[in-house]
Parts: sequence; C-alpha cells; structure tokens
Amino acid sequence: MESLDIQLEPLRAVLFQIGAFLPRLLIAVVVVAAGWLLAKIARVAVTKALRAINFNVLTERSGLDGFLRQGGMAGDTTTLFGMLLYWLVILTALLVAFNGLGLTYITDLLSRVVWFVPNVFVALLVLAFGSYFARFVGNSVVSSVKLADARLLGKLAQYAIMAFVVMIALDQVKVGGDIIRESFLVILAGVVFALALAFGLGGKDWAAERIEHWWPREKKNKDEI
Repeated sequence: MESLDIQLEPLRAVLFQIGAFLPRLLIAVVVVAAGWLLAKIARVAVTKALRAINFNVLTERSGLDGFLRQGGMAGDTTTLFGMLLYWLVILTALLVAFNGLGLTYITDLLSRVVWFVPNVFVALLVLAFGSYFARFVGNSVVSSVKLADARLLGKLAQYAIMAFVVMIALDQVKVGGDIIRESFLVILAGVVFALALAFGLGGKDWAAERIEHWWPREKKNKDEI
C-alpha cells in the first residue's frame, strides 16, 4: 500500500498544480476577453472624439493623411490613433493576464511594448501639428513675400521645419537618438557648404541674376532719388 502511495505521489502533485493553475487560467481568459471588449469601445470612442474636434481636418490639411494613403493605409491618422489605442488596451490586458499566470519573461517583453506605444502617440501628434505648422509657414511665405521665387522660398521654409519635426518625432520613439541628430547636422552642414561653393565658384552669375530679379537696380535707384 505504501509503495502504491509513493507511486501516486507525482500524479497527485501534478493534479494539485493543475488544480491551482486552472483558476488563474480562467481569470486570465476573462481579463483578455474584457480587455478585447474595452479595446473595441476605446477605439470607437477615440476615433469619434478626434473627428468631433476636427482633428482629421488638421491632419488632412497638413498632408499627413495623404502620406499615409500613399503608403497603402486605407484609413487616416484618426483611424491610426484608434488602432494604436486598441492595441494598447489589448496589450495591457495580455500583460495583466500573463502576469497572473506567472509568465515573467512574456510580461517583461509586453511591458516594453506597452510603454513604447505612448511614445508613438506623442510622435504622431508632433508630426500632425508640426506638418500643419510647416505647411502654414510655407503658404504664409508664398503669400507674404513679394518675390518671383516666393514659392521656392516657401517650400524651403516648409521642408526646413519638417526636418526638425521629423527629428523630434524620431527622438520620441527613440529611433537613432544622437546618430539621427548628428547625421542631420552633418547633412545640413554639407548642404550649406555645397551651396556656398556653388555661389562662390560657379554660381556668381546665377546669384547676380536672382538678386537683380528680386531687387532690380532701377527700383533701388528710384528709392535713392
């Protein structure tokens, strides 16, 4: 009889572990199901809220929606915000569920992803408002500067602002970090140096023509008189 009890002891231990694990598994399933329902509600709520404040109008005018459509995305930036919030809630529910099951390795991995998603939110907001501001400045330069090449100056102003906006957005998602900033400064310095050489060596005539085109000498002489 004792030998039978000894042989059944491992089976009892396994059954005890299964009995202790099943309630935690049931709770985990309930948490995931509740998180899925909450994620769907949150996605619809944030999408409607952003459209209610005309955030989709801002992203459309900024050109961000057009950029996403060119990349193959069916929706707009507002839809993207809704999807990000949806997956944030789903991942949070999975994090709670796996933590209850004692799967620490998976919870550590999910926690990193969960903390990364808010940075994506901030980066998208920076891109949305920054691109809108860049386009606004570019259009303002075109409409206010009374020069023949005002459109070119407006585009230069817009792209310069967008370069800094993209750099700030990349910094939010921790992409590249110092490498991106240093590369941007190197490229900017190279462009400025190349333009300086072009004007100094081979572009003197073109520069003179541009200056004469922008500020004719006749106008200067009239102003002096």
